[in-house]
Amino acid sequence: MLLPQTKEREYRFRLALRMGLPIFALIFALIIHTFIENSQTLQISFYIESLLLLVFSIYFFLYLIYNGFEVKIIDAVSKTFTREYLFDYIKKELKRHKHYTLILVSIDNLNDINTLYGIKNGDKALEETAKWIASFFKTQKIKSFPLGHIKGGDFIIGLEGMESEYTTLLELIFLKADEMSINDIEIKLSGAITDTNYSRELDYMVENLFEFQERRRNSKEVFSESIMTPNELESTIINAINKRSIILMTQNVYEDGAVAFKECFIKLKDSNNKPIYPKTYIKIINKLGLRVEYDLMVLERLVLLSKEKKNSYALTISPTSLRNEKFLQKTRELFKETEKKVIFVLEEVEYFSYTSKYNSIIHSLKNSGILIAISRLGTIHSSFLYLRELDIDIVCFDTYYSKEEKLIEHRSVIEGFSLMAQERGIKTWIKNLENSGSVRLAKELEISYIQGKELSGLEEI
Repeated sequence: MLLPQTKEREYRFRLALRMGLPIFALIFALIIHTFIENSQTLQISFYIESLLLLVFSIYFFLYLIYNGFEVKIIDAVSKTFTREYLFDYIKKELKRHKHYTLILVSIDNLNDINTLYGIKNGDKALEETAKWIASFFKTQKIKSFPLGHIKGGDFIIGLEGMESEYTTLLELIFLKADEMSINDIEIKLSGAITDTNYSRELDYMVENLFEFQERRRNSKEVFSESIMTPNELESTIINAINKRSIILMTQNVYEDGAVAFKECFIKLKDSNNKPIYPKTYIKIINKLGLRVEYDLMVLERLVLLSKEKKNSYALTISPTSLRNEKFLQKTRELFKETEKKVIFVLEEVEYFSYTSKYNSIIHSLKNSGILIAISRLGTIHSSFLYLRELDIDIVCFDTYYSKEEKLIEHRSVIEGFSLMAQERGIKTWIKNLENSGSVRLAKELEISYIQGKELSGLEEI
């Protein structure tokens, strides 16, 4: 039996005892008192009624144990702790132990399983994976550890001790899982590990697990410790925004062999002038509600730059900022002072369905001389819908199509999107062209704007 199941039984019994025992005790005391005070005059009916009352009290007591409350500590599908109970449990463990480690194990292909084999098989994959994890840890002489289902295919495990004690064990999990299957359905696992050296706040630890997992998937790097604690990183990012400490780099974007505009890339600087990369700070500024302030800070710098350099620039702007009245008002004020063209590049995974409102915002920005580009066309569903429904100026293909072999393989896809854009008077743009072959193909496909290190490198301004 898994620890969550043992704990649920204990939890149900204690709660039922607290709720039912006082009632049972009062009924029993009433019967005894009545019997002592009136033993000579009691009728047979009293004994029958008392017996029935005791029987029903016991029934009520047992009912409370199994069905009498709605609190659930076990996830119905995976049979592990629910997220809420797991977090409460681990917070208590963090107070008890100086060193504590969290491990994230994820079923990467759960969505594929649900789609190809049905939701029931997806549920089965969750339950059997949880059992497999428990069985694996048992072989490593680790028992009675908290295991919870967080979301989707993600499980979190809590273990007493330092990360260094379990890193090899986690690598062993992935080695053992390479050939893992349930009812002939292949299960693909990934994960991450962190400990209280990173933070003693559970929310930060969990966020770090998911961020580290994503970095590891992309770069296949080995496990390593973070340099800054979450509080230090947040403080550093806030200070950088307040002090306008940024590193601005640009790369030329070409049209018909000439520079059409420059795309901007932003890094923040810490107190030692070391760069903080977007992958590190973007999520944090979103969490802290500073995205509008950040976008305005960068935009102000860009307006000053466009006056000095006499160039046109493209800048990534959050779609949520674009729909913020404070941002729009300040943007209009800034662009009263410049005549140079600026392109706002938008990337939005979740489709914003109020397209009439979106178009009215876009038109107001165009009146201020701002062009709108939508990025990641060909991989994000919302980009295709925006190409179809918004009055934008440019669409940028996802960098997935930038390699020469991908341009050849997906030529018909690119031609189809390009034709659709051309019919609507929208220009196309492709980035990250790394060799002469990809540049040649992009020109053959008549993509309006081309960009990449084969054409020009990054320049710090």
